[in-house]
Amino acid sequence: MPMILSTPLLSEPSFLSYARVGIVSTQRKKTAIFCSSHSLKDNGASLQSGCVLHRKENLSRRFLLFVLVSSGLSPTLPSSGKTKSKNPYDEKRLLEQNKQRQKENNAPKDFPNFIREGFEVKVVTSEDYRKSDSGLIYRDYEVGKGDCPKAGQQVTFHYIGYNESGRRIDSTYLQGAPARIRMGTNAVVPGFEEGIRAMRPGGKRRIIIPPELGPPVGPSTFFSSKQFEVFDIELLSIQNCQRRTIAFYSDVVCN
Repeated sequence: MPMILSTPLLSEPSFLSYARVGIVSTQRKKTAIFCSSHSLKDNGASLQSGCVLHRKENLSRRFLLFVLVSSGLSPTLPSSGKTKSKNPYDEKRLLEQNKQRQKENNAPKDFPNFIREGFEVKVVTSEDYRKSDSGLIYRDYEVGKGDCPKAGQQVTFHYIGYNESGRRIDSTYLQGAPARIRMGTNAVVPGFEEGIRAMRPGGKRRIIIPPELGPPVGPSTFFSSKQFEVFDIELLSIQNCQRRTIAFYSDVVCN
């Protein structure tokens, strides 16, 4: 069964609706007083019967309102905002569109699918994927051997980066050289460092980084919108590092 993630919506009660209830009850009271005073001056039976009928309608409406309130129900009031209902067929269409774009971009096998509608996104993956407490989604293809990297150590690794449509956005394999970073120095986005922190040398992992763990967005950055990022990572090695100082010069050397 696929794993689907979503977010809920919130709504607030309308203060205007309570004010309208008070106005309506005041108008009904005035109408009842007018009918009773006018019926004393008029000898016509039709006018009196009309007022009696109007009173009966008011009593029946009040009785219906009392029954609804006592039973835990409430009459539906008009709403000024429009709520967009979700259609399962729309989700199916969006899913098929995402799969088609991934096929055109030659996305790798078992690539996750994204059902995006505005700012709301559902991630659809196979059962082999796991999700951490922070929201990072990952899958291990090879676990590797040895210890996991610690803060201050340097890691050497290859990676391929993709966007939600499966288009490749970066690759160290194409650059011809692996990447190197020191753990705990904020050299990469939080989701990427969290994903590589639990790997072992020789391990291969795919991570799905949510927007809250991804890079900042804006005109001054490469990313123009908050999207999920997908990375295939191969951890090659881990090196210990130490700081050395020569006269007024200081740097970090990793073995």
